Amino acid sequence: MEKNLQNELKKEAAIRAAEFVENDTVVGLGTGSTVKFLVDELGRKVREENLSFTGVTTSKRTASQAESLGIKIVSLDSIPRIDLTIDGADQVDNNFNGIKGGGAALLWEKIVATNSKKNIWIVDQSKLVDRIGSFPLPVEVIPFGALHVLNKFEELNLNPVLRLTENGKKVMTDSQNYIIDLHLNQIIDPAKLSNQLINTVGVVEHGLFFNVVDKVVVGKKGQPLILENPDK
Repeated sequence: MEKNLQNELKKEAAIRAAEFVENDTVVGLGTGSTVKFLVDELGRKVREENLSFTGVTTSKRTASQAESLGIKIVSLDSIPRIDLTIDGADQVDNNFNGIKGGGAALLWEKIVATNSKKNIWIVDQSKLVDRIGSFPLPVEVIPFGALHVLNKFEELNLNPVLRLTENGKKVMTDSQNYIIDLHLNQIIDPAKLSNQLINTVGVVEHGLFFNVVDKVVVGKKGQPLILENPDK
């Protein structure tokens, strides 16, 4: 998909999703290029429409952006609940399974998501797939012994690659961990793979999200499409 069109569709989905944010609620704000448009729109609503809500973010960079726009941001442990979290996704399949973590924020994203009453994902139409897996699955691991974890994933034929920056340095998450991306092409059994990964010593969390999302707002030509998860 052409980049300008993709950004336009992301922005449309983000603006539509912002309509779900109500006054006097606690809202989880995700991370990534689509969420950046969301935070911009919420900042506009705070300034121009007197929208008043409290935000909890899934990354330091989202917190910085939100605060610069006048959005009140608090720590997760300072509030009893999150009413709604809006985040992006790298892939979403027909069963509302998702892959997240392309922006290296999957641990914080999953903590916020699992402590939210409702979850909305915002994506452009290119992120919808029949079966997840063609986008590399991120796995967050602690630095100590990370290469041994990588070797175990090699033995399991999971095609692991340690994520590096453009300068060849190891990508560090906000929790100072590494990311290993698994190049799987497709994931037949997300639940089985999830158990396998999370039970590997050294793994902190993985980017498989299932039984999480309530709505997916899809930016597509014409107008955004809202998909409802029938199991939520």
